[in-house]
Amino acid sequence: MTEPDERPKILIVDDTRTNIDLLIEIFRADFRVSAATGAARALKLARAEQPPDIILLDILMPEMDGYQVCAALKQDERTKGIPIIFVTAVSEVMDAARGFAAGAVDYITKPFYPPVVMARVKLHLDLKRKYELLESYAFLDALTEIGNRRRFDLVLKSEWERAHRSRQPLSLIYLDIDHFKPFNDTYGHGAGDDCLRRLAGALSATLRRSGDFIARYGGEEFMILLPYTDPEQARTLAQKLLDAVDRLAIPHAASPVADHVTVSMGLVTLDPVAGGDPLRMVAAADQALYTAKRSGRHQVQVARFDQMPHDDSAPRVDFS
Repeated sequence: MTEPDERPKILIVDDTRTNIDLLIEIFRADFRVSAATGAARALKLARAEQPPDIILLDILMPEMDGYQVCAALKQDERTKGIPIIFVTAVSEVMDAARGFAAGAVDYITKPFYPPVVMARVKLHLDLKRKYELLESYAFLDALTEIGNRRRFDLVLKSEWERAHRSRQPLSLIYLDIDHFKPFNDTYGHGAGDDCLRRLAGALSATLRRSGDFIARYGGEEFMILLPYTDPEQARTLAQKLLDAVDRLAIPHAASPVADHVTVSMGLVTLDPVAGGDPLRMVAAADQALYTAKRSGRHQVQVARFDQMPHDDSAPRVDFS
């Protein structure tokens, strides 16, 4: 079995084939290299499923110049985080301020001096990796090491839009630990933190598909987002999550529900094509969770929407 190529990916954009060949020779040993001689092809490669890690972009090109291509990439959510280094000849007049304003991080000059070109590219790749690491911490719940509420909000918006495009169902589980305050009062907050970590681990391990997403929503609440999941599939998975928590068998002497830690869940499955918005999906799951608590906890309640209205009227919900 062939091992995947983990080398960084670089996109070279230049309308002169000689310049492309020179740069390919510099980078071929350490990078996966792709090239484009025009703006349209460059934009297509940058927006591909596996985008480049960095772009070397010529300034003087027909149709769209480098400044325009750079601005287009920086205005696109899919490509705005890719570092762009302008390539310009010493004899050409480059407006550095305009280049940086368009979103470029650096520029190199022709004729190329390979050690300098390589050093600058590696520097900006290193800075990109460090930025991504810091950004990932901003979306991570420090206690449970799963996504936090900020991350959930972004993923929900993204998955809702994707479901709209694909015309596929989207399911959401709103999970809450039963009687968690008495647990903390009985065993202490250290034990409470350990309980949250263990539950997060058990819940995460139950989610098998790469697209399934879990986040700590706040306190003892978790959100589980399930793309391409119909009501029956979502109900089956919710039961598996319930069973996974039960198998942990974390003692909870102060619970009137069971002798161990249990959870309650509200589940909703919506077809985004029918209308509505992600916030109403969260509200529906919250209503279902409230019903689960009111009905004795340690269970799953399902909210089904026959139709998501486009106006501000309250959605019709039937619980089962």
